[in-house]
Amino acid sequence: MSASSLLDKVMAKEKTRGEVLSALGKQTMAHAYSAMDYYFDHLKKTVASAPSGGTEFGEKVKACAEQNITATQEFVRDLSYAKDIQDMFRIQMEFMRAQLEAFGKQANSLGEAYIKRHQVKRGSRPRPITEPSLLDRLSDIGDLQRQAGNPVR
Repeated sequence: MSASSLLDKVMAKEKTRGEVLSALGKQTMAHAYSAMDYYFDHLKKTVASAPSGGTEFGEKVKACAEQNITATQEFVRDLSYAKDIQDMFRIQMEFMRAQLEAFGKQANSLGEAYIKRHQVKRGSRPRPITEPSLLDRLSDIGDLQRQAGNPVR
């Protein structure tokens, strides 16, 4: 048997092994995606079935939770297709930027619904906060300690 025929035989055997491993890898990924989708779909159904108290605010909280779950599901799927570490960082940064933007919009929406709920509940506009905040009070205490010659810790 010549060296080239032996090499051809080994190469054919390795190619077959590579194809088998590739097929197994694809099958494993398909099972993983199926399990992941099942988990996220179940989570969304659980959130959707949670009581909202019959309020606009409660419904908005549920809608925001469902949006965040969907975004996370897409992020995990995109991350699994990353080719290298640089691609992973790019996907993560895009996700974080999009989520921060979504959180800002959600906070505004929830704040408006909360205020609206309390206006209806009281029949008037919410009272402005007249007492100083905790940070203001702590700042005042620090100023008083400095004036008294006590170090602020």
